[in-house]
Amino acid sequence: MEPLLWIVLGVVLVVAEIFTTTLFLVMFGVGAFAAAGAAALGAPLALQAVVFAAVSALTVAVARPVIRRHRTADSADDEQPFGVRAITGSSALVLEQVDANSGVIKIDGEIWTARSYDATQVIPAGERVRVIEIKGVTALVWQDEFTIDEQPDTKR
Repeated sequence: MEPLLWIVLGVVLVVAEIFTTTLFLVMFGVGAFAAAGAAALGAPLALQAVVFAAVSALTVAVARPVIRRHRTADSADDEQPFGVRAITGSSALVLEQVDANSGVIKIDGEIWTARSYDATQVIPAGERVRVIEIKGVTALVWQDEFTIDEQPDTKR
């Protein structure tokens, strides 16, 4: 009966981890499964508790930092950005005047609707702008001294 209780506790902890995503409760779930193994082998309750505590502490101390390091390595800066992250900060060519309400730009050969990031800025067609932010399908752009000197976009 004791192995079943440890298994139930382990399942509850692992399911709770799904909702918290902290990589903390799952470590105690592993400890509960180890204690269930000890109980299945006939260990007394005190030894089961020691196995639970020891395995939980080891997984928190050893496995959790390794898993967290690998999770943050996936989003490291050495990777090629994609999606909105790749567009933000890039240079664009104004195709139709951009102001606070409307405009059209070309970013790396793609046509985007645009608005001026600064509501007072009006940017005529043919000028270079920097993409500051993407909101939905609209690029918020800004013209500064760096974008004025850049080469025009020749991609079609």
